Order: sequence, then structure tokens, then C-alpha cells
Amino acid sequence: MRTIRFRRAARTSVLGAAALVAALSLTACQSDSPAPADDAAGTSSQQPADGASAAPVSDKGSDTGTDRGTTTGTGKATAGGSGAADSGSGTAKDSGSTGGQSGAKQPQGNGDTAPVTLACDGRNSKVTITAVPRPVNHMLLTVTNTGSKACNAYYYPFLRFGEAQSAPQAFEESKPQAVVTLSPGESAYAGVRTSSADGSGTGGYSTKDLTVSFQGASGSGSVGRSANVPLSKPVYVDSTLAVTYWQTEMDDALMY
Repeated sequence: MRTIRFRRAARTSVLGAAALVAALSLTACQSDSPAPADDAAGTSSQQPADGASAAPVSDKGSDTGTDRGTTTGTGKATAGGSGAADSGSGTAKDSGSTGGQSGAKQPQGNGDTAPVTLACDGRNSKVTITAVPRPVNHMLLTVTNTGSKACNAYYYPFLRFGEAQSAPQAFEESKPQAVVTLSPGESAYAGVRTSSADGSGTGGYSTKDLTVSFQGASGSGSVGRSANVPLSKPVYVDSTLAVTYWQTEMDDALMY
């Protein structure tokens, strides 16, 4: 009986050991098996199949970068949606801050504005008057630039013979096409009709005093200093007294 029990116990021990070895082998096989289906699906979501485009966030960044580079950068039209976000941002930072003009400034001064020319007057000019044989009852007024800079003889001179209260009229048809500019030493001319040849003028008188005033660019009145012009002998003037605009040529001043 003891022998039979011993054999049964030995057989039970052998079967238990075999079961333990099988369990350990099964555990080892499970640890080496592939990842679950859920894990595999998670991995495939990070790698788009068939060359799919980047995630929506990347697309937005790309479009924004290209649009900024095009709108606030160099101002040149480019194909949108194809540039990387880094490329678009770089263009906008480098040149976009100047509003598409690349920081260039327009040149100013140094010839952009015409130089200012002074009006001729008694401070920078000398005035003389002489009688002429033709036309009858006419005199020639001459202004010469005695300064060191050019001056403009605007419109026509204001004349005051003796105690006259107003300047004589001007021959409007004598108005030149451009302002007469005198460089230092140059002269301009104006013709003066002192009285009518047929005696139709009124209020005549004789005087040896003549004052000449000058007009400015606006033509609204006299500017600068007047010039006192000496007369060698008395001059007779009446209501027909008139003067031409300043002329560059003597003959042009004596046509009226």
C-alpha cells in the first residue's frame, strides 16, 4: 500500500511541475506578441497615408506666412498657399515693416525746389530815365542790377512825377510772356509816355521829381525800397501818362 501511495505522489509532483513549466512558457509568448490593434491604429494616425497634406495647423501656418510675405513684404505677387510658414514670416520681418517700399526714402532738397530770386528794388538796382526822339513825348526808363545776386523785375514800375497821388496806368498789351530776371550788371527797360501828342490830355504840369517803386511777385503793391530818379530838366506830364511792363529789349519798351 505504501508503495502505491508513493508512486501516486510522485506522479502528481511530475504533473504539477509540467503545468508550471507550461504556464511560464505561455507568459513568455504573450510578452513577445505584436502590439494590440488599438496601439497600431494610434501609430498610423501620426503618419498620414498616401502622401496626405500636413495637418490643418500646418496649413494655416503656411498660408499665413505666404500671405504676410506677399502683402506686407516686397509687394510682389506670388503664388499663395505653397510657401512654408518660416519663409513667409522671414520675408515679412525683413522688408514688410516699411510698407512695401523696402525702407527707401525719397530724396529731398538739393534741386527739388527752385531757388528764390529777390525782387529788384532801390537797394539792389539803379534807375535812370532819358528822353528819346521817337515816339514823341516818350522817355526810356532803365533799371540795372547793381547787386551780387539775380533779381526779378516784376510787372511794371510805379511812377510818381512830382506830387501825383496815384501811379499812372500801364500798357497791358506790353505784358511779356515771362518775368524779366536780371543777373548782376544786366538791365531791363520800360517806356514812358509823358503826355499826349495831340494835346488831348488834361491836368498837365511840369516837375523835376520822379520816384520809382517796384512790384513783388504777387503784384499786389510795391515792395522794397523806392528809387529817386533825378531829372536833368522839367518834364511835362498830363492825364495820358502811361508806362509799359519791364522789357528785356529797349526797342520793345518804345513800341507803345
